[in-house]
Amino acid sequence: MSAPAAVNTKTVAVLAQFATADQLLSAARAIRDAGYTHWDCHTPFPLHGLDRAMGIRRTKLPWLVLGGGLLGLLTALLMQLWMNGVSYPLVISDKPIFSVPANIPIAFELTVLFSAFGAFFGMLALNNLPLHYHPLYNNPEFRRATNDGFFISIEAKDERFDPSATIQLLNSLGARTVQNVEEME
Repeated sequence: MSAPAAVNTKTVAVLAQFATADQLLSAARAIRDAGYTHWDCHTPFPLHGLDRAMGIRRTKLPWLVLGGGLLGLLTALLMQLWMNGVSYPLVISDKPIFSVPANIPIAFELTVLFSAFGAFFGMLALNNLPLHYHPLYNNPEFRRATNDGFFISIEAKDERFDPSATIQLLNSLGARTVQNVEEME
């Protein structure tokens, strides 16, 4: 019998646990100021000021919803113009082929429908969802993030990521524990 093959693993993130929400907020400010861009905070409840501490900008989602609504409005008007003016024109008692007031209900409905599609699919795209798996899910300590744990994870794909320097930074910020998150190659 031969020996089992060695399992190659690679570091995908560093996970730090903090004792309190205030420690997490101050650590988030320090990590933002250090220039990291691919990192996240995980808390069991919303923390006031966490978005500002992380340096999160406003979302692009309202622009996607506006674009979807305008596309729905344009689609409805062009569709009705084609149907009533070209495909099946009805000229009755000298009424115009296209009239905006007659087309408002359909235009409204498609504007709302396309806005909803823009909101739903835009939210999924901007949040990189559905995310069925991440190596953080395998960490037994990370399960506390939904109960009583305060965590910061810094991804290895960050350009400033250096395993030893990142661990040293997180330790200097008062992390209770700091662990490498690894997955098989």
